[in-house]
Amino acid sequence: MAAPRTKAGEDRKRGEIATLPSGSLRVKVYAGIDPLTSKRHYLTEVISPGPGADKEAKKARTRLINQVDEQRNPRTKATVNQLMDRYLELLDVDVTTRKSYEGYIRNHIRPLLGELQVGKLDGETLDSFYTILRRCRAHCSGQPFIEHYTADQHDCGDRCKPHACRPLKTSSIRQVHGCLSGALTRAIRWRWITINPLAQAEPPKAVKHDPDPPTPEQAAAIVNEAFRDPEWGVLVWLAMTTGARRGELCAMRLNLLDLNKAVLSIKTSIAQDGAVTWEKDTKTHQQRRIALDKATVTLLRAYRERCEADARDLSITLAPDGRLFSPSPDHSTWLKPSTVTQRYRRMCARLGWDMHIHQLRHYSATELIAAGVDVRTVAGRLGHGGGGSTTLRVYSALVSEADQRAAGSLNGRMPDVPIDLDALATPAAERTAEPDEEGAPYQRIAADLRGAINSGILKPGDYLPTMKDIRERYNVSAGTAHRALDLLTSAGLATASRGRRATVAERTTS
Repeated sequence: MAAPRTKAGEDRKRGEIATLPSGSLRVKVYAGIDPLTSKRHYLTEVISPGPGADKEAKKARTRLINQVDEQRNPRTKATVNQLMDRYLELLDVDVTTRKSYEGYIRNHIRPLLGELQVGKLDGETLDSFYTILRRCRAHCSGQPFIEHYTADQHDCGDRCKPHACRPLKTSSIRQVHGCLSGALTRAIRWRWITINPLAQAEPPKAVKHDPDPPTPEQAAAIVNEAFRDPEWGVLVWLAMTTGARRGELCAMRLNLLDLNKAVLSIKTSIAQDGAVTWEKDTKTHQQRRIALDKATVTLLRAYRERCEADARDLSITLAPDGRLFSPSPDHSTWLKPSTVTQRYRRMCARLGWDMHIHQLRHYSATELIAAGVDVRTVAGRLGHGGGGSTTLRVYSALVSEADQRAAGSLNGRMPDVPIDLDALATPAAERTAEPDEEGAPYQRIAADLRGAINSGILKPGDYLPTMKDIRERYNVSAGTAHRALDLLTSAGLATASRGRRATVAERTTS
């Protein structure tokens, strides 16, 4: 049975006021055709019963009519879920970026906002939404509960644990905000809404960049450990000197390495989703050419000779466009980015550190800036967009001498190559198991100090020469001096700790 209408509801073209069975008054104003459903769209408002209900209903009708006349009304009753569906349908981004957006929308936007009408989003709703994300990424109510490892019936054991709130990272909240911003901006352009509710909400805080590159001592130890496998050592060295991203290292090709001009071209990157990998543009869709220092060129030349020798031993040839680093002898396939990540983490774990390979990119950037290289050049090497603004925002606060232009180059700040280059280029059939003890400068320094300890010139508890003395005596970099000390420490001949001078270790007797 249709609700009776009041006299004020006679003007159907300009809106109607109807009395509901509960005694409330419903104001209804026609607002055009819904662009999503192609149905008639109405603005409605319910006024509670009372002495002044008629007067309030008329005011509400006038207000809604003005919204329609001034085109300030939402044109659709579409929900946030429907908006996100349409947004993803028209979104033109890289595959990996799309998967990232879909994850944020599926895990956070749809569960909390999905059923709300887009036209009813406001600043208070969005502020509450961000508050929930900052409190707990699982959107819990704050009440304690048990997190079960499966939704099926089971007997709880060690795998079922009390829930502990973990806030969503600031960077992830910013990504969620970006998805909402992109969708709501399109909603305005499509005239689904007339006012962007994000403008009424407090935006998430900006991300505080805090790169944590390895220290010179850690970099020395990492290089030492990596070159136990020469092929892996070359990859780690190149990551440290060029600052290339993980996927870019996997995509590097032999024909893009010009050792005569000392230039490496980076044009593509390897992306991965689960077990599936594919080649794509770089993160910023820009190609770049990176100049290589003399030590790196010499190392890469020896490495390439080694690869060619190994291929000849197997009666195969390297394809000119083969990958620089590859799990196959003919270098026809690329490394998986996840493989590189996992191997690097395991290597650092053996050294007692929790590190990831992206920190080598931070190391390259901070060392270049500290060496006096201008920010635009650093940005070009790293593949940053924005003409250097990203580089300044991320790295300048970390390096105190960023405004100075120190003498020297990256080659002078890097550790020496920890391997005999002739041995690196030797075919597999002719290689010896033990490395040349007297090859690199850090090995000669370690040998001299070892001799002094074994002969009794330096006794247990005596101080070893300072890093400054070693650098001046042997004319080497700080990294090389630290690597020599690392060899003695690993052999149990010296002890060293942060902030204290290294000493000769006490000898144990059996």
